[in-house]
Amino acid sequence: MQDMLVRLLDLPDCSQDERHLLESENIIIKRPIAPEKSIITNWVASNFSANWGDEVDVAFASLPVNCFVAQREQSILGFACFESTSKNFFGPTGVLASERGKKIGKILLIKSLNALKELGYAYAIIGGVGPVAYYEKVIKAKVIEESEKSIYQHLLKHPK
Repeated sequence: MQDMLVRLLDLPDCSQDERHLLESENIIIKRPIAPEKSIITNWVASNFSANWGDEVDVAFASLPVNCFVAQREQSILGFACFESTSKNFFGPTGVLASERGKKIGKILLIKSLNALKELGYAYAIIGGVGPVAYYEKVIKAKVIEESEKSIYQHLLKHPK
């Protein structure tokens, strides 16, 4: 998997999509707070991977937290982190399969990238990308050539 680069100065506006999500699905996108750390970390580890759960744990070391979550009432539907693996990196991110197609991931992505922009970055890195075409379409990200050997290349995996 390769890394991608995204220009933060040209991000699309997601406010209308976010408003529609709230009105039609009762889904809010927010930055979690410290008392939610174990709930979100455990949810990510259970629904995606223990490694991603570890990255969420690191996101909670910053205030405000370097993470956004999508929730409907007391249910978590998706998450997105930034600056949890490396400075100026977006990810990990994930949305429950049952909730995909509602633009939850797009909103989480854009809000996270805007947070990186607010930190002073003009560009950001999306590390170890799976859905290259999605990022190209939604935020005009570009593959970084020869980035197959990234910070993830020697990543230890949790035993099953």
